[in-house]
Amino acid sequence: MSAGRNFRPPIVRVEPLTRTRAVRGPFDYRLAAGQDAVEVGSVLRLPFGGRVMTGVVVELAEHSAVDGDRLVEPQAVLPDNLGPDLVSLALWMAQEYCSTPSRALSLMLPPGLPRTTRTRAVTSPVARSALPAPSTPPPPLTDEQRAALDEVLGALDAGGGRLLLHGVTGSGKTEVYLRAVESVLRAGRSAIVLVPEIGLTPLLLGRFQARFGDQVAILHSALTGAERRHEWRRLRSGQARVAIGPRSAVFAPLADLGLVIVDEEHDGSYKHEGDPRYDARTVAERRATQHGAVLLCGSATPRPESVATLTRLRLAKRVDGRPLPPVEVLDMRGLHHPLHPRTRLALADVHRAGGKAIVLLNRRGWSNFLTCRSCGRVWNCPNCEVALVLHRAPAPHRNFVACHHCGHREPVPERCGSCGSAALARHGAGTQRLEQELTDALGGEHDFPIWRLDADVVAVRERAATTLSEFGRARAGLLVGTQVVAKGHDFPDVTLAVVMDADQTLRFPDFRAEERTFALVTQLAGRAGRGDAGGTVLVQTLAPEARAIQFAARHDSDGFLAGELERRRALRYPPFGSLIRIVCAALQASDALAISTELSKSIEVPGASVLGPAPLFRLRGKARSQVVIKSADRRGAVSAVGRAVDAVARDAARRRVSVSVDVDPQ
Repeated sequence: MSAGRNFRPPIVRVEPLTRTRAVRGPFDYRLAAGQDAVEVGSVLRLPFGGRVMTGVVVELAEHSAVDGDRLVEPQAVLPDNLGPDLVSLALWMAQEYCSTPSRALSLMLPPGLPRTTRTRAVTSPVARSALPAPSTPPPPLTDEQRAALDEVLGALDAGGGRLLLHGVTGSGKTEVYLRAVESVLRAGRSAIVLVPEIGLTPLLLGRFQARFGDQVAILHSALTGAERRHEWRRLRSGQARVAIGPRSAVFAPLADLGLVIVDEEHDGSYKHEGDPRYDARTVAERRATQHGAVLLCGSATPRPESVATLTRLRLAKRVDGRPLPPVEVLDMRGLHHPLHPRTRLALADVHRAGGKAIVLLNRRGWSNFLTCRSCGRVWNCPNCEVALVLHRAPAPHRNFVACHHCGHREPVPERCGSCGSAALARHGAGTQRLEQELTDALGGEHDFPIWRLDADVVAVRERAATTLSEFGRARAGLLVGTQVVAKGHDFPDVTLAVVMDADQTLRFPDFRAEERTFALVTQLAGRAGRGDAGGTVLVQTLAPEARAIQFAARHDSDGFLAGELERRRALRYPPFGSLIRIVCAALQASDALAISTELSKSIEVPGASVLGPAPLFRLRGKARSQVVIKSADRRGAVSAVGRAVDAVARDAARRRVSVSVDVDPQ
């Protein structure tokens, strides 16, 4: 490259954006006349395998192993460019998550790529806060906030750092974020702010827009294609220098990144379910390292992995000096009503006083499953080996049963199709049924309305934000929902928080079960007692002595984390070991088993445990088999799995077996 900055070689190496694992690039193309401006990160429209598809330039070359006369030319150079940093990130992700460069690059493309090189101006920019940019003076910092901010600013001056802001609920973590971003912008750099779910954090988004105005761009899937493209281009051009959004915002096309914030870093929604199955928290750390930026993760209930690997900053007190609310653990053993007598009295007191309460039940729907009382038949999903969940539909629609895995639904039967009996039983309770029972018990009249917030509500665009806004503005009322009601909301007038069936997550076959239970109880507890009236937290459970519940009741995150890290060290779980899960899926169970068996025999990592193959329940019409690798050598295990999966790719494709790799499964 000694010919100077303007030198452009005639050969480019391109990753065509194909989903096929067996087809691996990059492939060489010869540039046509007028395509001299192509560089790493350029997006091309090109002929490939008899089709025309999109590709991304990953390398410039002076020579090709293929005869130059045989190379074809790209059809067009599209106007948007990922830039070398995102290309480098995608190539790293392909290796880190045992995926392919094309699949990783697909995640970073500008939304709604045009089919031609001509583009039209976007006329529908994203609606944003009417408040102009510092519109209200920022609140004064507490001593703890000032000390934490000084650490962040010191890391910025030092050229990077990996920090964990461990602050109790209501301790003012958001204001530390805002001051840190303000400093980054003054230095001429940019910032990314990741949140678990954009629709559930209107307050945080509003505070950033109020402080920084049009310098804030929003990236999330609820926007229209035109809106997302508009925001993407604002970031790419430098017009906006702060990107806010859920996990995909980690790919915001920002130059000179100075700060990456991961709010509520404990939240499992940062893990992507598609291929590559990336963890946005890990990708955020990689982006920060690429740019010499600071990674700042924040939570009241941080993951043990973060506590062990990041430099911890503490906010041990609420900004208003109020204590955390007292927590009462209610033993549900021997009780048959879903509400403990103490809970019923507490809710009645809130109702009489015209106050507000939040009730969390981490199951949506009406009932868990439906059975025939005569023959015992259970209504299962025809595509998945799981029971269908009963849902009530608003009149005049019929009630239905639905699969929470594949989305299959069918009307509630009037009779059993096996024996003809009309005696059908409904088992368990979900948020829909709880909402109805509380409405019957408390009236649910105009002066004490009841709102429900769960995945069914969140699925409707802007419904979650509307629900939260209505509850926040109301003088009194009750919010019922799944874990989404515990995610970072700030309602100063909530005086009662109730966790029902708190030990439900403890029954999951997952080494993170205790961590999730502790976080769920602690996070909901943090929604109560933020105002002058104080608050109370009630935790209903069949396991009142469970370690996670006891530590949560004492607001003792340090005690819980110390014990959890000790347990994980003994069992070689993260952060003291790595897990990799490989799932093979096919129409025929024998095909899935054959490929997973071949994989289990070919993966060799010194000191690692290769567990399986083992069958999984049928999902979306496919039989599944899994292999799990547990190793202290993360890099060695990832490399070995990647080689093994590539080696079976063609045979798997021939047998119509899909192979998915999940590094650090959640």
